[in-house]
Amino acid sequence: VQLQASGGGLVQPGGSLTLSCAVSGFTLDRPAVGWFRQAPGKEREGVSCLSTWNDIVHYADSVKGRFTISRDTAKNTVYLQMNSLTGDDTAVYYCAVSGRSLITSQMDIESSYDYWGQGTLVTVSS
Repeated sequence: VQLQASGGGLVQPGGSLTLSCAVSGFTLDRPAVGWFRQAPGKEREGVSCLSTWNDIVHYADSVKGRFTISRDTAKNTVYLQMNSLTGDDTAVYYCAVSGRSLITSQMDIESSYDYWGQGTLVTVSS
């Protein structure tokens, strides 16, 4: 199983960016896909999760209304559309997949996920 995250870069405050995560060896019609991020000097935190078995889309409070997670099963790719970016969004973003049927309380927990991508850096700065 391989996850290849891409789309990171430098963006100005208020700008937008879309991250992609191409998944191979694991079909995205399986239970859950998620995005995490790790800011400099901070622990990795959950950003968003899309759970297919119970049709739940979960977002961290810090990104609600600004970020959108989606998937293209034909391309086996997960996306994270990020709008209204601020300096607090600066981080390395990681995608992850889980073969388990997650409930909301599990979605921000790293150990809930089985496979991880290598991360892509997003820097929000003027």
